[in-house]
Amino acid sequence: MEFWWKFLKAKIIQQEVEPEDRWRRIFPGHLCSVSINIVLTNVSLSYIPVSFMQIIKSFTPATTGWSLCCSGWFGENIFDWRIWTSLVSIVGGICSPLLQSLVLTFTDFVPSYLVAWLHLQSLSLLSLCCMDICLTVLSSKTIKFYDKESYKVIAQLGLYDSQDGHHKYCVLHGPFATMIMGVPAIVLEGIGVMNWFHNHSSVFSSLIIIFNFGLLAFCLNFSIFYVIHSTTAVTFNVAGNLKVAVAILASRSIFRNPISAMNAVGCGVTLIGCMFFVYVRQKLSKKPSAPPQLELLPLVNDEPDDKL
Repeated sequence: MEFWWKFLKAKIIQQEVEPEDRWRRIFPGHLCSVSINIVLTNVSLSYIPVSFMQIIKSFTPATTGWSLCCSGWFGENIFDWRIWTSLVSIVGGICSPLLQSLVLTFTDFVPSYLVAWLHLQSLSLLSLCCMDICLTVLSSKTIKFYDKESYKVIAQLGLYDSQDGHHKYCVLHGPFATMIMGVPAIVLEGIGVMNWFHNHSSVFSSLIIIFNFGLLAFCLNFSIFYVIHSTTAVTFNVAGNLKVAVAILASRSIFRNPISAMNAVGCGVTLIGCMFFVYVRQKLSKKPSAPPQLELLPLVNDEPDDKL
């Protein structure tokens, strides 16, 4: 029992983070993910179908090139030219079925007088894709910076595990989530929630469902940060391209949905591009790593390692 208490204290409770680091590192990433992403997505769901929003949100993998640019700007990695070459087939292949689905939605399911308005909605949702990319890169940068400090704390307790940057990042998101989401939740959904409580005599089962979905969402976010921590932000977004291609192929094989020749070719090109990306990453990982050329926002109390 004492071991688990030390483990919990080292991983979760003991969060020695400078206030300046909180506002320079944790807050910008959470502002992108919460105030822009979640709030704008929920507002858009009130006016457009869920299927249309999912089509637009599927452009997140297609912005993989944007993730490379963000990684370079934020100083996470300087990528080899072969990485950029592999992304041409990935992004190009997945864009063809997505663009075709978008045109199909506009022409077959949307009245003509709503097309211009939905174009504005699509632009707002496409901006969410860019925010997702920025959040991924910022999360990766923050997690890997705090790994060094976390290892020192855990090593003193005899718990030799340096893989807790994602633990710390998830926990530090909590206060900012409450602060940022409080006002939009009350303004946008407060009246609806109160009316729902008045119209339903028994809400216990519904609260259990809400709690379980909240726990599932936390586990999903935790796994996302773990994947980002274990790999890179670009690899995470390339996996998103693979997810879209597999979803299109599974839709065809399971639900027998029609798939055009362009969609089939696009998915095939994307799968080949993902395999080439993995091959390039494996080949580059065998080379000795060069020292990083850029570094963004050093920790407040971070000291140079070569100091005598």
